[in-house]
Amino acid sequence: MAHGEHHYRVTVTWTGNTGSGTSGYRDYRRDHVVSAAGRPAIAGSSDPAFRGDASRWNPEDLLLASASACHQLWYLHLCADAGIAVLAYEDSAEATMVDGEGGHFTRIVLRPRVTVRAGDDLALAERLHHAAHAQCFVANSLKTPIDCVPVIVPATA
Repeated sequence: MAHGEHHYRVTVTWTGNTGSGTSGYRDYRRDHVVSAAGRPAIAGSSDPAFRGDASRWNPEDLLLASASACHQLWYLHLCADAGIAVLAYEDSAEATMVDGEGGHFTRIVLRPRVTVRAGDDLALAERLHHAAHAQCFVANSLKTPIDCVPVIVPATA
């Protein structure tokens, strides 16, 4: 694993000008595009509660997805190192946010369902979720509590 400082660049371009810019709160769309060199663009908006387009990703969804994906990637890495063969992984992650002045996420819950090779150590597979959380760059960057409630099942023959 590479150690040191890593840099990331994205461009977020607002595409919601309906003709008069931000002349009034209701006079513009929240649409934007997230892009980076060599990658597919992500159509973004705000949450529908904040006048956004529900068919587009919002920053809150992306934050939750980042926390879930980071945990998953660390978990897969740690399982590979420990001799646990993960055959399937799906996380039904949830988050709660309060808005208003100083709005923030109050809780993130990861609910990964993991299928491991028959005969692998299920207790170790569960414990590795704690280690993955400790290593997750996104979790380490947030002040929001992140709970992980894994379900580990052996593959059937």
